[in-house]
Amino acid sequence: MALSRWLSDDSRTTPRELSEDGDTLSFMKNLPMIMNTNVSGVARPVGVLAMTALLASACGSVGGTTDTVASDSYLGSYSLEDAEFGTEVTVTVDGATRSIVANALPDHETGEFPNAGNPNAISAQDASYEYTTEPVFTGDATVARTPGVAVNGVKFEPGTAETVSCESGENYRVEALQDVYDLGLDFNNAHVQPTGEYHYHGISELLAAAYSDDGDLVHVGFAADGFLIYYSKSGAYESGYELQTDERSGTDCVGSGALRSASVEVEGTTPDGTYTSDYAWSAEAGDLDACNGVELDGTYAYVITDDFPFISRCLNGEVAQGAGGPPPGAEPSVQGESE
Repeated sequence: MALSRWLSDDSRTTPRELSEDGDTLSFMKNLPMIMNTNVSGVARPVGVLAMTALLASACGSVGGTTDTVASDSYLGSYSLEDAEFGTEVTVTVDGATRSIVANALPDHETGEFPNAGNPNAISAQDASYEYTTEPVFTGDATVARTPGVAVNGVKFEPGTAETVSCESGENYRVEALQDVYDLGLDFNNAHVQPTGEYHYHGISELLAAAYSDDGDLVHVGFAADGFLIYYSKSGAYESGYELQTDERSGTDCVGSGALRSASVEVEGTTPDGTYTSDYAWSAEAGDLDACNGVELDGTYAYVITDDFPFISRCLNGEVAQGAGGPPPGAEPSVQGESE
């Protein structure tokens, strides 16, 4: 029987609530009747993609307490399939290696593609990743173009390919989540590359809702250095990045990519979040380090935030060659100008 994953609302019955209402047999008997509401307001059953996590939580959480970090339902090997959205993900944990094979189709609703700001259609990919399950923290930040992959097999790639280059020598990387240029992002803070690959530039509320449990922290992905990626539903962890106050400099500046070689006024303008270099990190400004990482229950992890940098632009663990992929042409820095 092919079921589908749905966006949850405040009335969602969580795995923990189900297990406390009865035993596993009762849970499985009533599983087809668990309903949620999608973005169109249509009630639909919880999906096959969620079933593994639901069963694991129901079987293991009776009488339990909510931990600081999220459920570990997806730390071992698992497979996800969704007939409606076409999602296919296989994750295999073998010793110290986590292998991820995915077609990169998200397990939730997306915006319309192509659109005015993004001319590309979503298509299935042949994506594969190998990350360690025994990460080693170094504290030596490595810039990463693709800092990790979501639990559903869609990659996190927070930077963009668009830049503004000036004859006077300055180069500015355009941010995806800004209000000046339309890069065609949908309500998941995602869009599509020319290859047809859908990818996240920030948190997708649908992704977070699909993998959420009673705790504040939602395990939403795996970082390329092996550490886990979380999202705090309450926004408990604040980014350490703030807008700089010094005016930008640059004359005779021209945009690239989706900016279509348009002339751009830069000299004397005020940083407002349009460009990556508008931001600077300081230890006093927030709870997270320059890579949006923090120690959770004694283990280092990354946290996706609602504010810049949204998703980590760098990694603080040992990164296997090619695992994160530094952005082409970017200067190594904690701000991490990614494509």
